[in-house]
Amino acid sequence: MTSAGEVLSASASNAPAPIASVGLRLAPDPAREHRALGICLLGGFRLVLGGSVMTLSLGAQRLVAFVALQHGAVRRDLIAGLLWPAVSEGRAHASLRSGLARLGDAASCAIAADGIELALAADVEVDLVEARQLAHRLLEPGSTMTPAMTVRAIPLLAAELLPGWYEDWTLLEVESWRQLRLHALEAAAGLLVVARRFGDAADAAVAAVRVDPLRESARSALIGVHLAEGNQSEALREFERFRVLLDEELGLAPTSTLHDLLP
Repeated sequence: MTSAGEVLSASASNAPAPIASVGLRLAPDPAREHRALGICLLGGFRLVLGGSVMTLSLGAQRLVAFVALQHGAVRRDLIAGLLWPAVSEGRAHASLRSGLARLGDAASCAIAADGIELALAADVEVDLVEARQLAHRLLEPGSTMTPAMTVRAIPLLAAELLPGWYEDWTLLEVESWRQLRLHALEAAAGLLVVARRFGDAADAAVAAVRVDPLRESARSALIGVHLAEGNQSEALREFERFRVLLDEELGLAPTSTLHDLLP
């Protein structure tokens, strides 16, 4: 899968970025590749050191992922309460201390800890951070993303944040990423239609539909691709699929905005 850093690096240079084992930085530096430490949260948790995926216990994954999702240092008492909500305060703090002690060398290097707070260590790269940057670039008015960069971004934007994790502290972040990537995928479809790369535009729109099959703007993006390519029958079939699904699931009908797209 293409990394956010590869796409962003290509964007900065207007040329394809080299493939890196942990390609999350804006300017790839082969000299430090062997020691690069990255945290992947999209498509599942992974801690990557020098291109190799480290094995972590589930408890260590939770702790590292929590810190990686924060926007700065977080107090230990808050972390303990959120990660161990069903036990006493003293037990939660003991669990946090135990969790930190059991992280292992690679994971412990990812976290900067003092007696009060935990934070992500300097130079640790998180795929979600740069994926968000990439999504915002696609959403900028007059986006400068080239068709090639946009195509390379589609698999990244299609990736779910921490799939299968349902703890309360993940839910807002998961929803925030879901909304951002939906808008970015729809924008990508539009940019690729303008570039007349209809197959790639359809991939972006279909990815958005997969994220939320009941989202009208995602279906509108896909129908728009079919119409731009001159495939009216495809557009009508997609509209009918959406109409039936919307009626069965929610008892609703497509809005006039979607109807107005059709010939």
